Amino acid sequence: MVDRIEKVIELRASVERVWRALTDHEEFGTWFRVKLDGPFVAGGESRGRITYPGFEHVEWKARVVTMERPRLFSFTWHPYAIDPAVDYSGELPTLVEFRLEPIATGTRLTLVESGFDALPIGRRPDAFRMNERGWTEQMRNIRAHVEA
Repeated sequence: MVDRIEKVIELRASVERVWRALTDHEEFGTWFRVKLDGPFVAGGESRGRITYPGFEHVEWKARVVTMERPRLFSFTWHPYAIDPAVDYSGELPTLVEFRLEPIATGTRLTLVESGFDALPIGRRPDAFRMNERGWTEQMRNIRAHVEA
């Protein structure tokens, strides 16, 4: 098993447009399907609720690591932490990075989630598989959002 998920997509939208979709908490919530309690702040915690059907019971919790406008937005979180009866706080979180670069047709967005090797062995395969699928869908979601 690999330690990281990587997705690359070329978007027909400016770097500034994609940056806004990633870092404005309300826009992020629209395409990611999460209702966040407040804005993203570097070094701060982001909280909210997933709004994706079937996962409404899941709390969104992440720590914003980097907001280097308009090139890098990153946060840490506990991947596939969907069981409300489990305390995931003792696990090391994974790092999610969104890197933006201008291209002739708009923006190349690279998503990397790394750190799966640090997850408990019993949770690792499911967390990796579900997030790999989830990021495939989220890349389609952000494309539809910024190219609309």
